[in-house]
Amino acid sequence: MTSLQVALDLMQLSRTVPIAHEAVDGGADWIEAGTPLIKSEGAEAVRVLRKEFPGRMIIADTKTMDTGSFEVEIMAKAGANIVTVLGLADDATIEEAVMAGRKYGAEIMVDMINVPDKVARSKRVEELGVAYICLHMGIDSQMRGEEPPIDILRRIVSEVSIPVAVAGGITAENAGEYVEAGASDVIVGGAILKTENIAEAARNIKKAMSGAKVDTDLAKKYGEEDLFEAFNRVSTCNISDAFHKQGVMFGILPQSLAHRQKMVGRALTVQTTNGDWAKPVEAVDRAKEGDVIVVDVGGAPVAVWGELASHSAMVMGVKGIVIDGAVRDIDDIRDLGFPAFSRTVAPCAGEPKGYGGIGIEITVGGQRVRTGDWIVGDENGIVVIPKESAVEVANRALDVHERENRTREEIERGSTLSKVNELAKWEPVQ
Repeated sequence: MTSLQVALDLMQLSRTVPIAHEAVDGGADWIEAGTPLIKSEGAEAVRVLRKEFPGRMIIADTKTMDTGSFEVEIMAKAGANIVTVLGLADDATIEEAVMAGRKYGAEIMVDMINVPDKVARSKRVEELGVAYICLHMGIDSQMRGEEPPIDILRRIVSEVSIPVAVAGGITAENAGEYVEAGASDVIVGGAILKTENIAEAARNIKKAMSGAKVDTDLAKKYGEEDLFEAFNRVSTCNISDAFHKQGVMFGILPQSLAHRQKMVGRALTVQTTNGDWAKPVEAVDRAKEGDVIVVDVGGAPVAVWGELASHSAMVMGVKGIVIDGAVRDIDDIRDLGFPAFSRTVAPCAGEPKGYGGIGIEITVGGQRVRTGDWIVGDENGIVVIPKESAVEVANRALDVHERENRTREEIERGSTLSKVNELAKWEPVQ
């Protein structure tokens, strides 16, 4: 029987305990004190989980890289049944961890994250006496849209005789594939922790592990071909948080959006001068369906865009207009339902002189924009995401969005934002 291990990758022990109970109620078999939790709360996290779940397997995900014996001793004495050591660690570290585990009553699981030859290393650590191997695709790799390592899992299972666990990006949609490929322990973090109903999420994964088909978008990772859908699921606030506040256009405001209307598309860049609307309008003829026209006018006050340009852009499938300058006919543009963002609004337009260019690198709202970069706009403002980073930023923004949903659930149960995040505890020591 394949076990479901819930990875409690949280910062606050006070949040962890009730979440762990709900996960067990939903069918989680093993309980992991995740690496962030151990770094935040220390061995006390393992002690508390042992007291709360006396009959359960407790895993201390220390990801030990050195001093294998000492770290295993600490976690075993705190109540861990299994302690993790990195496959990248020296053989001597793994051997010391195994010996300490035998002395203090804990087994060793070797985590293969970032190991180049996972199959060969799995065979070697089995020789060193470890009890489990964990094929782990790290969060940062998941965010970049890398494919799940199903084929590598099958190869490892065929080459070793000890149980093989799998972790990283596992959801109710794909958990069954890992079981079918031979995983003896399915480790799930975000697809359980980021939900309003922890028990239901755990039940759904157990169903999937038994072969049932479960449809869910939770913790789904998106690739290049799915970015339009991914960015439509998140807000510019989510993107800003995920992108470390990069990409935000300052001073560019939504002028025509309906409530909760969103603009998502690839940039087609335009540069022009004060009041010269020739290049912005000509860009409509060069735009592809799904593009957002982004215009650099240097913040000049005379409008270079209006209702007729918006109408023609909509006919061509353009998703919106962003102008570091002025737009006019806002009432008519709003009636059209066409997203328009600009620095200012003015009734006066200039003449079509044709200065500037289309498709060149520009600066809008303080941000560099190139044709092909992703533009996301909503009632909060505009964010530009470089095309090279778009997959990772989209997945990280979705992670932010889903974690906020969990926080909202805890607030609705009677907590507050400061209590959920234990703000006072983490303030600098005076």
